[in-house]
Amino acid sequence: MLHRKMFLFKLVSRNFYSAPVVHKELCSLRDILRASKYATKSTSGGPASFFSSSSAGAETDEEKIPTLQEIRLNLIEKMGISPGYSLIPKEDKSQLLKYLPQSQDEIPARTMQDSFQAAVIPLSSDVQLQEKYVTSLGFVRIGRLLEDLDLFAVSVVMKHLYNPNVPADIPCPYTIVTLMVDEVSFTDITPKPKKDIKISGQVTYVGKSSVEVTVWLEQKIEESWKRITRAIFVMVCRNSIRTGSALVNKIEPQGERELRIFKNGESRAKKRRLEETESLIKKVPTAEEQALIHTAFTSTLEGEDFCIDRRKLPLGSVWMEDTRVTSTIVSHPEDRNMHNTVFGGYLMRLAVELAWTCGYKFCHGRPTCRKISHILFKNPVEVGSLLQLQAQVIYTEKNLFQILVVAEVLNPLTEKTITTNTFQYTFEAPMIIKTVVPMSYHEAMIYLHGRRAFMKSIDSIGSLSQ
Repeated sequence: MLHRKMFLFKLVSRNFYSAPVVHKELCSLRDILRASKYATKSTSGGPASFFSSSSAGAETDEEKIPTLQEIRLNLIEKMGISPGYSLIPKEDKSQLLKYLPQSQDEIPARTMQDSFQAAVIPLSSDVQLQEKYVTSLGFVRIGRLLEDLDLFAVSVVMKHLYNPNVPADIPCPYTIVTLMVDEVSFTDITPKPKKDIKISGQVTYVGKSSVEVTVWLEQKIEESWKRITRAIFVMVCRNSIRTGSALVNKIEPQGERELRIFKNGESRAKKRRLEETESLIKKVPTAEEQALIHTAFTSTLEGEDFCIDRRKLPLGSVWMEDTRVTSTIVSHPEDRNMHNTVFGGYLMRLAVELAWTCGYKFCHGRPTCRKISHILFKNPVEVGSLLQLQAQVIYTEKNLFQILVVAEVLNPLTEKTITTNTFQYTFEAPMIIKTVVPMSYHEAMIYLHGRRAFMKSIDSIGSLSQ
């Protein structure tokens, strides 16, 4: 049994499946997983949830923690996904619509502990895995961790979902997608590529069809687990054929700790709605922001006269447009998720690595990513799409700078583009850097947009407390 599970771990690629040969192994894996020590029972004493409804947070024995690969394989099983790529989805999931609730009152409320689970990325024992995660300097690739965080957030939502009226032998009637990543914060601990990384998380707030998931990454240092990352995802649940939203279980906080976490999640949801209404696309800049833009404008004038075609670059500055870095790729089936579109974690990896490249080129030194914020998933990316990513430094302050990455799908025949994702990153340079200067009103609004994200980031950099 152990030999077979290790074989599967090495066989399946970083995404959900890689080749038809996995099918036979997955069939027998069902019995392995159901009989293994990782299988758990419902806390309510009823049937298991779509993933499992146990209080996994009570597990402290490290030997009982599954690997992330086992989490991935279990997701494939619960979603009823057949291996192998097909242009047209193989499964007709319209028959699952009848199992979705029409009211949140039809399904039982859940506690945060119900959704808690943990997994391990076994870097210490898997040399092939180390090769995928290690950087040229011997550190861990942030992009790989972002892929893992996104996958794990889906599994946490799956564990939260529970409907006692759904037969245990049918696939999950929900489609779980990533709507946004509110933030990813980093501590000062630099993860090592030859030590195991533990990933854990739980649902911290729910709406009607949206679910906020908080995920942590830790690495064992001197016999104790040290936190390296906290990420807050906002996931949405849609029906099995992705034509509408699907209602999820409410949360009933248990005890002071869960109540405090829930209120923090509620506060973040309100802030997200407020930021949406106060967006620079919808409202004019504040008086303070207008003054900043005017100062930036006057610093580029030659003398006190308006010139039609002459502007000077202030000393120690760089034009915003000169910091841009682009990348164009074709997405392939190996990059897909369980819904036959490009995996969101893969997009996050591409974006953060391009952002780092942009920052490296800009500051002439190796920058450190201090915060990732406001990753939006606006449109799905179909497999085979021509994906264009643009990264640009949009705000600077001393040795810190903000980078915006925009992902677009390009149609080569019509030359039209559709924005699919936007990403914000706060980097720290090893030295004082040049000041970025906008040249147009459009760039000025991007500058202010970056400044807002930057101000929000520096308030929380280094603090991962709930």
